[in-house]
Amino acid sequence: MSSYAALLEKAVRGFEQAGVEDAALNARELMGRALGCDCRGFEFKKLLGSEAENGVQDEFERLCRRRLNGEPLQYLVGEWEFYGLPFKVGEGVLIPRQDTETLVDVVIKKAPKDKALTVIDLCSGSGCIPIALEKHLNCERVLGVELSDEAIGYMKQNIKLNGSSLEAVKGDVTDEKTAERLPFADIITANPPYLTGEDMKVLQKEVTFEPGTALFGGEDGLDFYRQILINFKGRLVQGGLMAFEIGIGQEDEVMTMMIRHGFENVRAYKDACGVFRCIAGYKK
Repeated sequence: MSSYAALLEKAVRGFEQAGVEDAALNARELMGRALGCDCRGFEFKKLLGSEAENGVQDEFERLCRRRLNGEPLQYLVGEWEFYGLPFKVGEGVLIPRQDTETLVDVVIKKAPKDKALTVIDLCSGSGCIPIALEKHLNCERVLGVELSDEAIGYMKQNIKLNGSSLEAVKGDVTDEKTAERLPFADIITANPPYLTGEDMKVLQKEVTFEPGTALFGGEDGLDFYRQILINFKGRLVQGGLMAFEIGIGQEDEVMTMMIRHGFENVRAYKDACGVFRCIAGYKK
């Protein structure tokens, strides 16, 4: 019989040989999942020297095989952190990414501090953006709009997990009737699908496991920005803030769209890697 530490070391070598990035992180997260404990906690460290139980070893090796087959680590673990908060994720919902924390940072910095806010997040997926905003802003109402039943299922789990008051709204953001059902908002945010047709042809294997409807933004990647601006600018109060996450190189087009729709002080903001990742502006 092997110890958990020996199994972990073997998995790290296998991931490294297969070219999996952050091999040690992947192995530890999957071992924690198999053991049913936090891989960063004391209990995990204590267990590593123990002799591996057959059931746990089988589960760990099964998870490793799935990871080597390209399945995202986040799906296999079943939960991922975003803005310091835990979020349930799995097949059918977009994985929260650190890039998206830029959008949350910008909105928190620019949000009015002198009133109780109504916030609407579009294409909400797991609910990570509106729940993170709710925790850091003075919010009267927070709504997350999502079309996918699978994603809404995860959003509802995350509302419960984080003790959130987020209202999950099923709706198609490209349909003007969805906007008509919503209240007027002080802030509207969106991380819409923005990959182009060419992007979709060269996806990393892990990304192919995520829902295509949450990735593909039309041939030029900009279809959702066009429709959101048309349908939802009327739901913003005067002086209200609209903020988007964008794909690499889309800043000029999205800024131009917002300005044409009557937004002012439109600016682009960089993520931690120095890539323009967020566009925000105010309704005149």
